[in-house]
Amino acid sequence: MIKITLPDNSVKEFEGEVTPLDVAKSISEGLARNTISAVVNGKQVETTTPITTDSTIQLLTWNDDLGKKAFWHSSAHLLAQAILEFYPNAKLTIGPAIESGFYYDVDFGDENLSEKDFEKIEKKVLENAKKGSTFSLYPVSKEEALKTYADNPYKVELITNLNDGEITFVTHDDFTDLCRGGHIPNTNIVKAVKILNAAGAYWRGNEKNPQLTRVYGISFPKQKELTEYLERLEEAKRRDHRKLGKELGIFAFSEKVGAGLPLWLPKGTALRRKLENFLSDAQKKGGYEFVMSPHIGSKELYVTSGHWDKYGADSFQPIKTPNEGEEFMLKPMNCPHHCEIYKTSQWSYRDLPKRYAEFGTVYRYEQSGELHGLTRVRGFTQDDAHLFCTPDQLSEEFEKVIDLTLYVFKSLGFEDFVTQVSLRDPDNREKYIGSDENWEKAENAIINAAEKKGLKTIVEYGEAAFYGPKLDFMVKDALGRKWQLGTIQVDYNLPERFDLHYIGNDNEKHRPVMIHRAPFGSMERFIAILLENTAGDFPLWLSPDQFIILPISEKYVNYAKKVSQFLENHDISGLIDDRNEKTGKKIRDAELKKIPFMLVVGENEENDGTISVRRRGEGDLGVMNMEDFVNYFKKEAAI
Repeated sequence: MIKITLPDNSVKEFEGEVTPLDVAKSISEGLARNTISAVVNGKQVETTTPITTDSTIQLLTWNDDLGKKAFWHSSAHLLAQAILEFYPNAKLTIGPAIESGFYYDVDFGDENLSEKDFEKIEKKVLENAKKGSTFSLYPVSKEEALKTYADNPYKVELITNLNDGEITFVTHDDFTDLCRGGHIPNTNIVKAVKILNAAGAYWRGNEKNPQLTRVYGISFPKQKELTEYLERLEEAKRRDHRKLGKELGIFAFSEKVGAGLPLWLPKGTALRRKLENFLSDAQKKGGYEFVMSPHIGSKELYVTSGHWDKYGADSFQPIKTPNEGEEFMLKPMNCPHHCEIYKTSQWSYRDLPKRYAEFGTVYRYEQSGELHGLTRVRGFTQDDAHLFCTPDQLSEEFEKVIDLTLYVFKSLGFEDFVTQVSLRDPDNREKYIGSDENWEKAENAIINAAEKKGLKTIVEYGEAAFYGPKLDFMVKDALGRKWQLGTIQVDYNLPERFDLHYIGNDNEKHRPVMIHRAPFGSMERFIAILLENTAGDFPLWLSPDQFIILPISEKYVNYAKKVSQFLENHDISGLIDDRNEKTGKKIRDAELKKIPFMLVVGENEENDGTISVRRRGEGDLGVMNMEDFVNYFKKEAAI
């Protein structure tokens, strides 16, 4: 008798071998029809995979993230099959599912894939899908696998790094591919497909390797869902932060300055400063002290911290000085500098916690193909802070940081998020530093704090930082896309590496615990997501230009300047449109620039000391004196 434990901890018993599909049928025929994949004992498998021992199971449908993963991974096989029918000499590499859809990296050799080819490939994918072919996964010996792909150096490289007994092929229709598994029952489930674009990608992400063509696609079980997705995609283009950033004058890039190094324009700088002031005020109330550290540091600093061993080969290379053997690095992290700041004094347990905050700019080398607007850059500013506390203070301090992060998110309209508990990979602990004991203490501290705060959490193994576990805030934007913004990390390791200590109430030296935290994550990524989430309609308190004064003729420009100065004196920022244009055009232009308030001034306003107020999206609010407008504005802009 085989016992199968379901997610609700109920148990079903079966005589002899059973499959996930059998389990689904034992519950209901409807569930069996909708089950497209399963997780058995933590591993995603096909619905036909035999289960021969007592096991836990999760049945997956299209509505589950892992169900979509199986659906899109299977669709990648259909894409590869169609590509080979049109390009028989192409060499396939890998084709994984991604967050939305899938891709397949292909070496087309001397041939080229262009956008005009997309439609014929889509038609072929659907034609093959309609055959209803089953996906059959089976083991292959290493010798046979190498023989099968003798003319494909990419597959040979993958197979060479595998051992006998862990190599499998999957076949559907007349197409076979090297694959680990995790497929839908048959191809007929795929009813709609779209090739989204094709881009260059280096084999295994290494610029020294051949460049391939990465073909991106997405598929759905219903045509209606594809149509809705494409509509969301068009909305995403409208909200693209790169487009909005240019239109609103927020940021720019320059080839002469360098790829991935954004230039903040006046409006973008005003936006950043308002965000920094907002968080600085909250941090002051939370007992943080502000520090500053240089943009470079001795290479030895990052050797001590472990960052050099972990990231040195892929980072910006050391800067040599005229002194032989002296090397510096562009700062990749703020935490080693803050450890050295902590060491400048001797602390008692009565002095802790110490909370050091810095808007620190760091530099990391991202490959050119990975750069994307403000979301992937080579120089970015973290709203970084590092807290040094006693072990007894850890839980309370961690919970306070959670409260601060939630306050930031709420104030900026990010309400749809989950918190991800990012832990070590239990099967590959070599890539982490520190003792198992310290890791367990750090992981338990995060799990307990998140539970105490009632956070909706998911657990991801293998996503921890190399020095400690973390709590990541995964935010959904207005288009339903997930982004990792805020992060909080517990670290027992850097205090050991930097030999940090405090004097306890026993007059002995003790090691502090370190908390790394950044509610925004990085100013660059946060502003990118904020731009897209709001479509440039920032909260009133955050708008770079909160008003624009529209004199109806040049005779009233001086009065406009008087109004502007009055408002600026009350910390309300804006500008004057003194162009020789009709007022109606000025209003339309101000609307397009997403300026919240348009203040029209003419003869009556000047004589009466008033302003005619229009609000973007609401229209005319009537005539107000300047004091009344300030009071109204302050009430509307309150956080």
